[in-house]
Amino acid sequence: MKTTRAPAPGRCSAATLLLALGWACAGLARAEAPMTTDDAGTLDRGAFKVESTLHRDDRARGVDLALGAGVAEGLELGVAVSRDKDRQTRNAVETQGQGLSLKWVPLQADAGWSLGARLDLNTPRTHTDAAPQPVSTRERALLALATYRQDRWALHFNAGQRSTKTLGVRDTAVTWAAGAEAPLTDALQLTAEIHGEQRARPDKALGVRYTLAEGLKLSASAGWGSGRTFAQAGVAWEFR
Repeated sequence: MKTTRAPAPGRCSAATLLLALGWACAGLARAEAPMTTDDAGTLDRGAFKVESTLHRDDRARGVDLALGAGVAEGLELGVAVSRDKDRQTRNAVETQGQGLSLKWVPLQADAGWSLGARLDLNTPRTHTDAAPQPVSTRERALLALATYRQDRWALHFNAGQRSTKTLGVRDTAVTWAAGAEAPLTDALQLTAEIHGEQRARPDKALGVRYTLAEGLKLSASAGWGSGRTFAQAGVAWEFR
């Protein structure tokens, strides 16, 4: 995402809106932190997960909360809310998002390939100091998921399409992502990924995930792309 010039007084540019909406939507469709690339795996039936993340994208700051539940074998339901604020333009931009995701992974293996898909439905609303009414967006994304695991090493691949409708204008784009996880110690894992979409330069990120106790994980990552830097830190708890 590229930094845009400040819009003229009393106006909110389309570029500024798209920038803000991109932050919100990225925060809603969550993979296992600190990665954006999702894995082809689901929570066990009857298991739950609560995750909270603080993130920064240039001068924008935000927080999100995600809840996940294993509702059936190979089927996971997730809901999320987020709030982002961007002060890098003349008119401050604040985005509040709500999202629903459904992940289905019929083929799951501890070693070798796992394959599945994920559907995301997001409805962020963007407020600006210049506009009296918030701007609502409807986003739908469909992803194919693939993971290859060997011992504690893992490779993840995502490919799909994202469709958004804002102010009556619909936009679609092909999305893709690839990531890897490698063990550093019994409790610490290193993550690396690259992800992007049609007509945009990819983002790259490095991160770590630390298992503090059974079911409790801390994570952090930092990345760069399109002339900017970004980072996040979070905590996740899995339980029954």
